[in-house]
Amino acid sequence: MWAGVECTVNRVGDRYFNQLERNGHKTRLSDLNLFAELGVSAIRYPILWELTAPDGPDSADWSWADERLGRLRELGIRPIVGLVHHGSGPRHTSLVNPTFASGLAQFAEAVAQRYPWVENYTPVNEPLTTARFSGLYGHWYPHGRDSLTFLQALLTQLRGTILSMQAIRQVNPDAKLVQTEDLCKVFSTPQMAYQAEFENERRWLSFDLLSGRLNPDRPMWQYLCKVGIPEAELEWFLENPCPPDIIGINHYLTSDRFLDERLERYPQWTHGGNGRQQYADVEAVRVRAEGIAGPYTLIKETWERYGLPIAVTEVHHGCTREEQLRWVKEVWEAATRLRSEGIDLRAITAWSLLGSYDWTSLVTKDNGHYEPGVFDLRSPEPRPTAIAHMLRELARGEMPHHPLLDVPGWWHRNQRLLYPPVAESNGTEAQRHKNPETHLSPQYLSTSTPVRSSSPRPLAIIGARGTLGKAFARICDIRGIPYHLLNRQELDIAHPASVKRVLAELKPWAVVNAAGYVRVDDAEREPDACLRENAVGPATLAAACAMQKVALLTFSSDLVFDGTGVAPYVESDAVAPLNVYGRSKVEAESQVLKFHPSSLVVRTSAFFGPWDEYNFITMALRTLAAGKPFIAAEDSVVSPTYVPDLVNASLDLLIDSENGLWHIANPGESSWADLARFAAKKAGFDATRIEACPMQALRLLAPRPIYSVLGSERGVLLPSLENAIARYFQESKISL
Repeated sequence: MWAGVECTVNRVGDRYFNQLERNGHKTRLSDLNLFAELGVSAIRYPILWELTAPDGPDSADWSWADERLGRLRELGIRPIVGLVHHGSGPRHTSLVNPTFASGLAQFAEAVAQRYPWVENYTPVNEPLTTARFSGLYGHWYPHGRDSLTFLQALLTQLRGTILSMQAIRQVNPDAKLVQTEDLCKVFSTPQMAYQAEFENERRWLSFDLLSGRLNPDRPMWQYLCKVGIPEAELEWFLENPCPPDIIGINHYLTSDRFLDERLERYPQWTHGGNGRQQYADVEAVRVRAEGIAGPYTLIKETWERYGLPIAVTEVHHGCTREEQLRWVKEVWEAATRLRSEGIDLRAITAWSLLGSYDWTSLVTKDNGHYEPGVFDLRSPEPRPTAIAHMLRELARGEMPHHPLLDVPGWWHRNQRLLYPPVAESNGTEAQRHKNPETHLSPQYLSTSTPVRSSSPRPLAIIGARGTLGKAFARICDIRGIPYHLLNRQELDIAHPASVKRVLAELKPWAVVNAAGYVRVDDAEREPDACLRENAVGPATLAAACAMQKVALLTFSSDLVFDGTGVAPYVESDAVAPLNVYGRSKVEAESQVLKFHPSSLVVRTSAFFGPWDEYNFITMALRTLAAGKPFIAAEDSVVSPTYVPDLVNASLDLLIDSENGLWHIANPGESSWADLARFAAKKAGFDATRIEACPMQALRLLAPRPIYSVLGSERGVLLPSLENAIARYFQESKISL
C-alpha cells in the first residue's frame, strides 16, 4: 500500500492554483505522522520546482523539503519524489518553451544532490493529461487549443523527464523512474470506431516515447509528423530511451469515454468534432451498457503492451463514503487477481490523502469545492475517515468486511446511466473485451427498485412516516445502502422487548433513529408522551444496540440551548433548555451516550428540504403563491438545515464510526422572517408580503430561544445556507 498527497500546482493565466496551500499540508508537518499510522510503505510526495526553486537551484529554498523528507525518512516511509504536478514550471518558462526541459533537469540534479538517499522519482506527473489540458483544451497555461501545441507540450515534458532522470542518475545510478499517467479507454459506435482507435493508441504516447517504442512503423509517428513535429525530435527519443522502472496507472471512473455521432441523444455541451465529423464525447460509465473497462482490464492491457512493473498510483473517488470504500476495494481486488496471474504489480496508492479542491472545475476556478479523501479537512485537524480504517486493514494483510462493501458501486448500478444505454454489440468492443468486473445482482439492476434488506446486514431506519426517516430511505436508495424502514407498528423504541426482537431479526450493522415526538408546543401539554418518545425510547434503543454491538445514530436539537449566547453554539457549550421538548432532547443525549458511548448524536436545526410538504420554506412559498401574507418571527435566529445535506453528512459520519455529539447545520444564520424573505425573492414572489413580528406575538405555548444558531468545534461539513437554498429550488419536487 502506497499513498499520495494531491499536490497540483497548475497555472491559469497568471495565477497559480496550489493544492498544498488549500489543503494546509504546506504548514502541517504533523500530517506525516497520520500518514505513517496508515501503515503505508511509500508515498508520492511533492518537492515541486515552482515552489522550491522558481528562480533556479542557486536560490532554492530547501527548508520545507529538508523538514518533510527528513521526517519521512525517520518514519520509514519511502518517498517517490514528484518535481512537477500538472504544472508548467516557474513563470519564466512554459510547456512549449525549450527551457522547460533543461530547467527541470537542473532542478532534478539539485534535488538528487541534496537528497542522494532518495531512489524513486516522478519528474512530471501525467504528462499526456497535462498536455491535453494545457495544449488541446485550453484549460491551463499556456492555454493552447490545437494539436501542435498539445504535442509540443507533451514532448517538452517527456524530454524534461528523460533529462531529469539522466541528471539524477549521475548522482544516484540506482534511481528509478515511476512514471504516472491517467489511463483510460475510449469506446464508440461503429461509425466512430476510427476515432476511438486513434484515441486508444494516443493514450500510450507517454510510455511509448519514454521507452523508445515509437518508431516510423507506428501510426502515431505519422500523426505527430503530420501535425508538425520534426522527425529529428522524435528520433531523439529513440536515441535516448528512458523506460519507466515502474509504470504508474491513474484511473478514474469517468476517465473512459464514449463517442457517438448521434448528437440528438446528448446535451449540447458534449458535442465536438475532429474536423471530419461531429460527435458527442461523453463519459462511458453514463451510456455504455457494459460500463467502464475497469482497473483489471486496463492494468492487463498495460502489462501485455510493456511487460514492465506496474503500480496503481492514484486510487481516488470524489463521492459518498461507501462509494469511496467500494472503489478502493475494487482496485485492490483487481490488483490481487492480477498478481495471482503473474503480473508484476507492485502497489496500489491511496491518493488524495487530504482530499482535493475544485477538480469539478478542473482546477480552473476557486469555487471552494472540497472532496474529502483518506482524511477530512473540514475538522480543525485532519479527521481520519472510514478509508483510513480500511487502509490500515489492507496494510496489515486483512480484507475489510464492512457490509456496505457487498453492494456494487454506483458505476455498476443502472442509476449511472444518464443517456439511452448503448449495448456492446453496437460499439467498437463487440465480443472482444468482456468486462470481468461487472457482476450485478438483480436487486441492483434498476434504480426504481429500492435497495432494501437483501443484504445480510442492512441499515435499520426508524421513523417511516417522518420527514427525516423518509429522507434517509430516499438517499439510501441513491447511495446503494441496503436498509429496512420501520414504522411505529413494527418497532416501539421505548419497549425493550420490541427493540430486542427487531434487532435480532434484522441484524443491522447500524440503526438510525429518525423517529420522535416533534410537536414542540404540544409537548408542554403532553410532557410524558414527549419524554417517552424522545428520551426513554432512544435510551432503550441505545442499551440494546450496545448489547448487540450495533452502531447507533440519533438526532437532537438546537432547542437544548436557552438562546442567551451571541455566537453559534458548539458541542461543548452548556445546555439549558427552555421547554419540555428541549429537556427531552437533553435527557436523550445523556442517556444514549451513557448506555452506548460510541453512539453518534447529531444536533441539528430548522429542517427544510425538497421532498417535505410541511417545512417552513415550502409553507411560506405556498402561502405567498395563494396570494396571502405570511407571518414569521423577526427576532428568533436559527440555523436552517437542508435535509439532503444533513442526511448525507450523517451517513458519512456513521460509516466513519464517528461518535459523540456533532452539530450539523448549513453554515449561516437567519431569522425566520429573513429566511422567508430570501426564499420569496428566489421564487419571484413579492417579499413585502412577509409580515415580520416578534416571536412573542405568535403566542406559541412553548418558549423558544431567541438565538439558537449551531456552529461546530468538530467540523463544518455542510455547504453554506445560501448554497443549500439554491439547491432547494433546483431539486424541489413540491408543487406550489
